[in-house]
Amino acid sequence: MVYPEILHHGAVQGVTGSCHQLLMDAEHSLLIDCGLFQGAETSQEGRAGANHLAIDFSLDGIKALVATHVHIDHVGRIPYLMAAGFKGPILCSEPSARLLPIVLEDAFKLGFSRDQRQVERYIKLVETRIVALPYRNWFTLFETDRLNCRIRLQRAGHILGSAYVEVDLHYPQEKRSKRIVFSGDLGAPHAPLLPAPKPPYRADLVVLESTYGDRLHEDRKIRRQRLEQVLEQALADNGSVLIPAFSIGRTQELLYELEDILHRKNLNETTGDATNRLAGVEPVDWPRLPIILDSPLASRFTEVYRELKPFWDAEAHLRLRKGRDPLSFANLITVDSHEAHLRMLRHLTDTARPAIVIAGNGMCSGGRIVNYLKSMLHDERHNVLFVGYQARGTPGRAIQTYGPRGGHVDLDGERFAIRARVHTIGGYSAHADQKGLVNFVTRMREWPSEVRIVHGESFAKQSLTKALQNFFVRYEHRVKVAVPVNKNDSAI
Repeated sequence: MVYPEILHHGAVQGVTGSCHQLLMDAEHSLLIDCGLFQGAETSQEGRAGANHLAIDFSLDGIKALVATHVHIDHVGRIPYLMAAGFKGPILCSEPSARLLPIVLEDAFKLGFSRDQRQVERYIKLVETRIVALPYRNWFTLFETDRLNCRIRLQRAGHILGSAYVEVDLHYPQEKRSKRIVFSGDLGAPHAPLLPAPKPPYRADLVVLESTYGDRLHEDRKIRRQRLEQVLEQALADNGSVLIPAFSIGRTQELLYELEDILHRKNLNETTGDATNRLAGVEPVDWPRLPIILDSPLASRFTEVYRELKPFWDAEAHLRLRKGRDPLSFANLITVDSHEAHLRMLRHLTDTARPAIVIAGNGMCSGGRIVNYLKSMLHDERHNVLFVGYQARGTPGRAIQTYGPRGGHVDLDGERFAIRARVHTIGGYSAHADQKGLVNFVTRMREWPSEVRIVHGESFAKQSLTKALQNFFVRYEHRVKVAVPVNKNDSAI
């Protein structure tokens, strides 16, 4: 057998469950991510082979796990990996090292036990395994007469701490080397809070995500304007705007953008009022509009985000120097306890007062957002705003698809009519679009000989494959662009 090889244990026939095993030789391998499957991808019918949570591959020879970032579809199966006997280190960026224990604590409570003593023992064990790596520095994983392996993490711009992974393999006896890049999830340029990702210098092979490989995003200014316009339109209905959002990444970006909208509105309270009145719409009372963050987990992540200001981008630091705090502002109300959540839910349902509610989870498959949806979906005064990807088989995808038609959605085994208005801002994504994904590969100084397209639905993979092939044909450069269809599509 000729090494290296890659086995894809997840995110092959879908978007979630990222898990890739780099076989470096017969005795050494490296695991990149170990995430949960979500939506239809959690069943055979979802065609992702993910009707399990247990680890179904051998751990022999796996020397380390590299976590590209802490979203649950990239790290959610780590508790199962450890239960299966994995005893190696968990390598991640410095911000991810702060965030990962919080994510895994939540995953452990959901999948194993809520007994506080067991949870604390587990988290202490996790913390002993985590090795925080600074960005841009090479880390030697091991060095033998036959194989040297080093890795480097680079900013991916997706969420705080996200990284793409460069793996350098050198085979001294064979006098050959390979550099393999795993993209993880790449961020969109000019995303709130985070510096944009820069492509690697070179690679022999790239394992590339394709979540939005079939579309182009609007630029950030237009996205922000659309967010403001949708909110004004929705709030004019004199009801609440429900924004499903995952606790880490999307929630903090939304708070950042909402703070900016409120800041500009407060500087000029009449902005847009004349236009609204001419259209017969009552202007929004922005200075007193509550922004409700109803998620204890999101509140914890937001606090850590604030503590990790050194990793913010230049724009965010400029706002701080001007005395603004993008993640903590006067209109922001955090709801932590379950009792406070129920009181807020009753208040907004009974009064239908204008408010913006951010609650998890982002695909409406669980969490407090489900209670809001059960109480408000039937009421046309309320609005649901999607700003993130909705996987096949999730309630979020159903609301997004059938809501505009006056359809229904099943929540916790009960059917609910959708009378609330449904909006989607597709360009407001933490993922790179097709242009960003193509640029990640084509702006390398030395182009790869192979690109593997993973982590996307079939049409997104096909579209991105065609875009990359067209580019390299134009420059008469031979690159194999492949779409693995199962975990055994491994030859490099």
